[in-house]
Amino acid sequence: MNILIANDHGAVALKQAIQNALEQEGHTVTNLGVDTEESVDYPDIAHKAATTFLKGGYDFGIVCCGSGIGISIAANKHKGIRCAQVFDLYTAAMCKKHNNANFLAFGGRIQYPVPVIDMIHAYMEAQFEGGRHERRVSKLNDLCSNSN
Repeated sequence: MNILIANDHGAVALKQAIQNALEQEGHTVTNLGVDTEESVDYPDIAHKAATTFLKGGYDFGIVCCGSGIGISIAANKHKGIRCAQVFDLYTAAMCKKHNNANFLAFGGRIQYPVPVIDMIHAYMEAQFEGGRHERRVSKLNDLCSNSN
């Protein structure tokens, strides 16, 4: 898979761990984040990730900040991005099955009950179910605009 990843200063180690694991599995990972803990603004990172993703060529994106909250909010301000902050295997799979999420968000300062890479795998293995969920995803897309 071709995966985009981006992070702010609050998730440098997490981003590096995710990127290393995915690359070892044979995935192509494009790093748009920072590699130092010098403060940067997560809305700028999310904007860079979202606009790059929307140009095409990526299967999904991963964004990370200290909590995962701010960067997910910022990513979701872009029409065509459906970013889900996930916390366990269930939410990781369901965000794909029911919401057709194309971005995942994680927090570098969060203690997760399962390894983040396992949540990413649960997402990658899930398939969008379509049907009644297609109508809802369409409504999500209609709610968003780049001017939010």
